[in-house]
Amino acid sequence: MRFSGHNRYPCSSATAALAFCVCLALGAGPTQGDDSAEAIASSSRKWLCSQTDICTSEDDMEDGAQYLEERFESQRDCRLSCGKYGSIWPMPTGEECSLSHERVHFDPWKVRFHVVAPSEVTTQFLRETNRLFVSNLLKECTRNCTLASSKQILVRATVSSDSLVLDWRTDESYSMVLRTTETATFVDIQAATVYGARHSFETLSNLVAGSVTNGLLLVSAARISDRPAFPHRGVLLDTSRNFIPLRYLRSTLDAMAASKMNVLHWHVVDTHSFPLEITRVPEMQRYGAYSASQTYSRTDSVNLVKYARLRGIRILIEIDGPSHAGNGWQWGPAAGLGNMSVCLNQSPWRRFCVQPPCGQLNPLNDHMYAVLKEILEDVAEVGAPEETVHMGGDEVFLPCWNNTEEIVTKMRAQGYDLSEQSFLRLWSQFHQRNLNAWDDINERMYPSIKEPKPVILWSSHLTVPKYIETFLPKERFIIQTWVDSQDPLNRDLLQRGYRLIVSTKNAWYLDHGFWGSTSYYNWRTVYASGMPMGNHGNQVLGGEVCMWSEFVDHNSLESRIWPRAGAAAERLWSNPKSSALVAQRRFYRYRERLLARGIHADAVIPRWCVLHEGRCL
Repeated sequence: MRFSGHNRYPCSSATAALAFCVCLALGAGPTQGDDSAEAIASSSRKWLCSQTDICTSEDDMEDGAQYLEERFESQRDCRLSCGKYGSIWPMPTGEECSLSHERVHFDPWKVRFHVVAPSEVTTQFLRETNRLFVSNLLKECTRNCTLASSKQILVRATVSSDSLVLDWRTDESYSMVLRTTETATFVDIQAATVYGARHSFETLSNLVAGSVTNGLLLVSAARISDRPAFPHRGVLLDTSRNFIPLRYLRSTLDAMAASKMNVLHWHVVDTHSFPLEITRVPEMQRYGAYSASQTYSRTDSVNLVKYARLRGIRILIEIDGPSHAGNGWQWGPAAGLGNMSVCLNQSPWRRFCVQPPCGQLNPLNDHMYAVLKEILEDVAEVGAPEETVHMGGDEVFLPCWNNTEEIVTKMRAQGYDLSEQSFLRLWSQFHQRNLNAWDDINERMYPSIKEPKPVILWSSHLTVPKYIETFLPKERFIIQTWVDSQDPLNRDLLQRGYRLIVSTKNAWYLDHGFWGSTSYYNWRTVYASGMPMGNHGNQVLGGEVCMWSEFVDHNSLESRIWPRAGAAAERLWSNPKSSALVAQRRFYRYRERLLARGIHADAVIPRWCVLHEGRCL
């Protein structure tokens, strides 16, 4: 890299041609909100990248500091290549990541694509990816996107696999080479699957910034190789406690795509409400939804799965049980099916559950299992053939069962005593019967898939080390842990051979800080939360940040999740050894991209500190 001492000499003509260090006349303001004044101000000053990867305006240069010779037309222009990873989020993991300090000024409408894929479906997928890519580029324009003198950007994307399967074994890696000649800029993308190619387009969009004049700026050359550290990179969204309209689920998916996250864990039902349409059992939604307008139809669900898939995201539906199951299940007695849920809406609630309203499935009612199998069959039809299901399983309140006469009577008749061990055995048999139902559904629907799908359960009293091997075979159950970072549970389960999805309670629970004695976790805390690895790397599938909705609805959803979830996204994609201090400038630019894409990401620092890098440490 070429550095010079502090000087204010004008750029050379060569630098001016390549870095667009030119004097720009003041004109109409840009379209991106409060960027207008900044863009106009940038037209009369240039920015430089320091040896310590800080972008500084000419007005703020420090004596004795070393800067690149190139001058950039704006802070965002500078940020594209200042530092090894420029403004790419999440950080690439491959050994190769090089970014040119020179720029191509281009019109996004003049980007051309050539797709090389082995089948019509993969070709069509990539064409849709191209469309989304251009749509995101247009949102980066600070003024008019049209540029008469633009070079063409020619993008060639080559995919070798014809598979659209997206699961924990999917190859999401990619490589990208970008070069510029006198006539055009060429981008060559290589990926095993369409999902790796999709991620490469996301990275390519991170190499673009709006120009203070018309059009966009792109780094003129780059080499990047990249693959995720973990195959499960998720956001849990609870839409039961407070209903979340579909448009906000889609915006969550858009933000996840921008962050290369690939699992939306949809906690769609709970004791509070059952808004999901189950075509085989319409009573669930009829009795369980808050209102007829606060529901998700079968068509809604299918379309949401398709929307997510085009953005490289799985939708993992959770049907919680045996606890967290009340409203929606209350129609059993009237239908002659008995009490499928017990302790339903009981008061005072503390005697019957951990959170109101109460409700816990009746593990000794065969009709309940038949209805639950119908629900699981609907879920299987909505999802992709390779998709599994989350069966919940946490916070079972044993006193609820123990204080329900019909359960106690049947337990005694079947030879149970009323010890904790007996209730744990009853609880585990609930999960085993539902696992058997899930296996039967998938064998009938997808006979070509020979390997049984594992299902996911939350950590609970049933998953403590002294019990779990007795009740939950590690070959069939993946455990999603929600314990504090200092809790030994992750280590203990890994030592016993269990696969884990990690949701560190004191860092990745984004609802905390708004109720009880919980604390708010800023993005730095989210970023710093490490993954339990040791010698068990393949058993750790990844993790999820969790947005439980007791105290959030669509009015505050986006700012509560974003950009903090993006900090977890880099942890799960890159698993960096460096700190949030090193990542902060890329993170601020990542937030700006979310804003440009219409995501209401919360502020994380005063704007002055974003504009004056390195001065708010």
